[in-house]
Amino acid sequence: MLGVKVGVGLPNTIPGISGEVLVEWARRADAGPFSTLGVLDRLVYDSIEPFAALAAAAAVTSRIRLATNIAIGPLRSPAMLAKQALSVDALSGGRFALGLGVGARRDDYAAAGADHGRRGATLSSQLAYLRGQLEESGVGPAGSPVELLVGGSSGAALTRMARYADGYAHGGGPPKAFGSAANRARAAWRDLERPGEPKLWGQGYVAFGDPDRGSAYLLDYYAFTGPFAEKIAAGNLTSARAVRDFVRGYEAEGCDELILYPTVGSLDDLDRLAEAVA
Repeated sequence: MLGVKVGVGLPNTIPGISGEVLVEWARRADAGPFSTLGVLDRLVYDSIEPFAALAAAAAVTSRIRLATNIAIGPLRSPAMLAKQALSVDALSGGRFALGLGVGARRDDYAAAGADHGRRGATLSSQLAYLRGQLEESGVGPAGSPVELLVGGSSGAALTRMARYADGYAHGGGPPKAFGSAANRARAAWRDLERPGEPKLWGQGYVAFGDPDRGSAYLLDYYAFTGPFAEKIAAGNLTSARAVRDFVRGYEAEGCDELILYPTVGSLDDLDRLAEAVA
């Protein structure tokens, strides 16, 4: 039906989600029309660690791809980050894409003992390690290099993406906002004379059965942004028609892969989303 691939998020950052629901979510997504299972990353929050969530998903799926979209790289050492990524890739039989960004929540950095002020430089060092030093490091399991995505909206983030990654992961918003960011990503790619074009990933949020609960989650999850959290919550997609319009909008802006993240951890919502995008 569509040129853009449509994936679905695992509800690993929804407070109180159970392992049982997470695993069943992965099974149903694998049997459905979705291209990829994506996860978000937060340390100081009632959430399940993203690589652990994807490892569980890898055990009960065989077709669907898995992706961090994104994981906060600087919260981890380069070798530990590589170990987690390579392990998920091995467990899934090579179905993994590693999306990385710097994040923006100071409490996550404080809890990890990481330097928030040097987060950009730290991520650049991690990407250089993944693309250069990893092969000689002895860190395994061995395998082909994983697909690498980088997120962020600053000029430095886009240059980082163009230098080290296979593609760009946009942080969400209406299709026109994605289109503007995608154009900047392509320009950064050309500036570094990379062949071809970067793969372009987008994301959105969905709640069908209980939109108010979904909006409350988004307001809480993005509370650190202040009043901007209300704009994020207002973009929650609450009907099949809204989802289809959103997907078509992203397709028109040149998106290659769009991950729709649940804001309510309801398996009924997953089934309804599958119907909407099938």
